[in-house]
Amino acid sequence: MNAVDNLSMTIGRGEIFGLLGPNGAGKSTAILMLCGLIQPTAGECLIDGVEVSKNPIDVKMKIGYMPEDVGFYPNLTSVQNLDFFGKLYDIPADKRTERIEELLELVGLSGVEKKVGGYSKGMRQRLGIAKALVNDPEVVILDEPTANLDPQGVSDYRRIIREISGSDKVVLVSSHILSEVSKVCSRVGIMQKGRLVRDGSWEELAGNLDLLNLPEIIINVESSSRLPEFEHGDIIRTDYSGDMTKARITASKDIRTAIGEQMLERRVVPKEISLDPVTMEDAILSYYNG
Repeated sequence: MNAVDNLSMTIGRGEIFGLLGPNGAGKSTAILMLCGLIQPTAGECLIDGVEVSKNPIDVKMKIGYMPEDVGFYPNLTSVQNLDFFGKLYDIPADKRTERIEELLELVGLSGVEKKVGGYSKGMRQRLGIAKALVNDPEVVILDEPTANLDPQGVSDYRRIIREISGSDKVVLVSSHILSEVSKVCSRVGIMQKGRLVRDGSWEELAGNLDLLNLPEIIINVESSSRLPEFEHGDIIRTDYSGDMTKARITASKDIRTAIGEQMLERRVVPKEISLDPVTMEDAILSYYNG
């Protein structure tokens, strides 16, 4: 099986695009090809019209990349690390100093003097975002950017990403954490087994899912009772537990009243009849197995 199979997507300026999928879906492989770190066996990757594999140096000047495991020189401070990476892009000394001050302020590390070897995982993640932005890239690619962040760090990350996109940059965020992607990305692509199975805005993805409009009714009875076989024209599917004390009914509308009446007719006393509406997360996850 190919790690990435016939992947095709376009991301525009000012857009925050989320690449979603379970572990092993091919997200990181796709990113490595975009960054010129591995070459595709077929097709091409274009960054601002530049073909990546043919012009790797030119492309690297245009992009900023933060891998899932960010690497730094542990015996240097954040300023020294960023200064080193800034030199690789031939940024003049005065511009580097100004840029580094701005970036450390942006990621909440301004004034931190200790060496990076003593940083927490969250601090290293923040510095990784700064590193990805040191060359003021046109395209920012972040692989699992919130993996090591605490709640405050995650909140700061969302703010940073929105600020970046406001500067007309292209932002690609790869993650398997749907809730984080949903907070910052206006459009998403869902990968499964190396293929892009869906691509669109959250509204478009939800609009393609009748699942979002199907309530699920949860029913429980005491262990001494057994649930009846429910009959109703709006029932789509009923899943019972092995001992017939629990059931999950998928219906086209809320039919809890009718279900309760059927139970009373059969002298079965419900312990619970509750509605469990399908969430956006449930809906998107259904694509993973589609």
